[in-house]
Amino acid sequence: MGMVQYHAAVNRPEVPICSVCIANYNGAGLLADCLESILAQQGDHSIEIIVHDDASTDDSIALLKQRYPHVEVIASTQNVGFCIGNNRMVAHARGQYVLLLNNDAALAPDAISCLLDEAARIGAQAILTLPQLDWENGTLVDRGCLLDPFCNPIPNLDSNRDEVAYVIGACLWCPRATWHELGGFPEWMESIGEDLYLCGVARLRGMPVRALRKSHYRHRQGATFGGNRADAGLRTSIRRRRLSERNKTRALMVLTPTVLMWPLLFAHLIALMLESLALSLVRRDGVLFSKVYMPALLVPFREWAVLRTRRNMVQATRLITAAQWFSAVRWRLRKVEMLQRHGMPHVS
Repeated sequence: MGMVQYHAAVNRPEVPICSVCIANYNGAGLLADCLESILAQQGDHSIEIIVHDDASTDDSIALLKQRYPHVEVIASTQNVGFCIGNNRMVAHARGQYVLLLNNDAALAPDAISCLLDEAARIGAQAILTLPQLDWENGTLVDRGCLLDPFCNPIPNLDSNRDEVAYVIGACLWCPRATWHELGGFPEWMESIGEDLYLCGVARLRGMPVRALRKSHYRHRQGATFGGNRADAGLRTSIRRRRLSERNKTRALMVLTPTVLMWPLLFAHLIALMLESLALSLVRRDGVLFSKVYMPALLVPFREWAVLRTRRNMVQATRLITAAQWFSAVRWRLRKVEMLQRHGMPHVS
């Protein structure tokens, strides 16, 4: 997975309450806003900042060395992706809590204080997030996410609902011990869906997954990985869609409790096949089918032995009922809703 170089921070705290972990790739134009928001946090909290640079080709490393010598930098010589980068940072962290934060996000000044207060109020292992606001206009994007039956995310916009299916990795908080207990991000997913998987494992073990009602973080959605915005139509990339469809299929197979997994998997595969045929006909080419949908459709057949082992291990730790699991599922088709609202997706 390539060599790793550590650039030690000046005056790195020995016993920080929180380690803020920032995965960075070619984010020289984004990092300053992100880091300054951490440095501007209210309260007398000992915070360490760790940045994993994923073999950037821009001036990210130079920026960090020159302007932010108090930031601990893990520089990878090879691009290894979001999962490995975050796992490396948490392994290196010293804080009681870890906060994963995208390089294209910025915290409100009271964010860490509010997260600490909520963690103390819960008094148990939990995964938390803050309300996500759009960077440009400040509107609420979500307070965590619910799921449709096929593991497609549904933004939680309910001001009275705190328990969610998962929180996105752009702003994910949990005790460091909890991260290690859950196994961190699944590196076999590479990127996309790893947050859904981690939170799913936590929920199956009875851990709360919640969004706070106060404070917030602002997010330039899609600035890091592309896609994930719908204000000018659905736009994404072949790579993002391929990883998304493949990893949602894997998550459905591993996380869905009881024999209900089988009818949902069957319906999911039929829906994927119909979706791929419709898009291929509209676009008049088979690129999406071959590069995006076929890998997902083949997952149950090519990976069944491995996924069955993972499923058995995860389900053996389940402490909640199927009804509790599905309480965060909405029985509607998120993709159909998005299609009706925004039209056919633009994939490049």
